[in-house]
Amino acid sequence: MANPVFTVGLVQQAVAESASETVDAAERGIREAAARGAQIICLEELFNAPYFCKVTDAERFDLAEPIPGPTVQRMQGVARELGIVIVVPLFEKRGPGLYHNSAAVVDADGTLLGVYRKMHIPDDPLYHEKYYFTPGEMYQHDEARPPSGFQVFRTKFATIGVLICWDQWYPEAARITSLMGAQILLYPTAIGWHPKEKAEWGAAQADAWRTAQRAHAIANGVYVAAVNRVGFEAEPGTDGLEFFGHSFVCDPFGQLIAEAGTDPAILVAECDPKRIEYTRRNWPFLRDRRIDAYGGILKRYLD
Repeated sequence: MANPVFTVGLVQQAVAESASETVDAAERGIREAAARGAQIICLEELFNAPYFCKVTDAERFDLAEPIPGPTVQRMQGVARELGIVIVVPLFEKRGPGLYHNSAAVVDADGTLLGVYRKMHIPDDPLYHEKYYFTPGEMYQHDEARPPSGFQVFRTKFATIGVLICWDQWYPEAARITSLMGAQILLYPTAIGWHPKEKAEWGAAQADAWRTAQRAHAIANGVYVAAVNRVGFEAEPGTDGLEFFGHSFVCDPFGQLIAEAGTDPAILVAECDPKRIEYTRRNWPFLRDRRIDAYGGILKRYLD
């Protein structure tokens, strides 16, 4: 029996004055997406807080919460009520002094299926993530597979892969997650412009961001959905960041099937698994991989 069509929803929003207002707004977005037919709904990276990594400040560790914790438990109730899958990206306190940039995956019956912890951690001006986040670690999925920090989640509606922001620039992450059976790669994101650079580099940066992820869809024959935040977020002593949105969903050919601009938006897109099979038959990149020739990829640099 063919896998049924599934519908993905993305909630692109700006943070509100308080965490409670932001979570309330996210829930309203989830409900709107579900009312429009979305079955798998993804929120943006660190959705319930301002992007706090613009500076290093030990007090900002107080923004973290455990998984499950208050926010995830609330989303479990929403998922159960509406019969939908929700991807809940937030700042996770895993243990004393141990924090991750994570995404909890909640199935349509409210079950917490698991947690993906961001594997690639950036450190750039106003993106000081290495100060806050421990990268996700390698672990054994099962005896038939090598250890990996990447994973898929078999939800009621589809098998999904979740990767987070900086992960979206790495073809290795997309490839491994696709090889595990993901039908769609979901990328919760917080990416924006430095205001002083926007005039010169803004359009090219947004285009590169879209292009890299559309390439993952093409190279792996999977759907890709990226959800970014929007709005200017100030930070004393800096110029702040302007998050540029442009959330989108593309098919396994890399064709855009839904796209937002720079304002808050709810995207809903239908995904047909038969298109994955069609694409992989006609562009058999996975068939023609030379897995015997790729040992060098495990080296930092080939001198």
